[in-house]
Amino acid sequence: QVQLVESGGGLVQAGGSLRLSCTASGRTFSTYNLGWFRQAPGKEREFVAGIWWSGVITYNPDSVKGRFTISRDNAKNTMYLQMNSLKPEDTAVYYCGASSGSLRVDGMDYWGKGTLLTVSS
Repeated sequence: QVQLVESGGGLVQAGGSLRLSCTASGRTFSTYNLGWFRQAPGKEREFVAGIWWSGVITYNPDSVKGRFTISRDNAKNTMYLQMNSLKPEDTAVYYCGASSGSLRVDGMDYWGKGTLLTVSS
């Protein structure tokens, strides 16, 4: 069992930066593939960025476009999402997920409860 807790959301002006954290319980954190997802009001949850247990990283190019950086610190059981050049369209609830397989929305084994990011124009 893995429990995930996101933190770091809040209100930021367009063009600003913010770092989200996702801290996990459990001793098998390093064996999971981890992802950041987001869900804007009225929209489906979408993949933002993922980092595999091996360290391989993938991004959703449409939503990230070089502005976000994902990382993980297995010693701290924590994953991060550094977000720069934020835009109002980045406003969403951001979720972290853990998977023993794919990083698709429907492939995650565990989810956090989410943290809200609001970007004002």
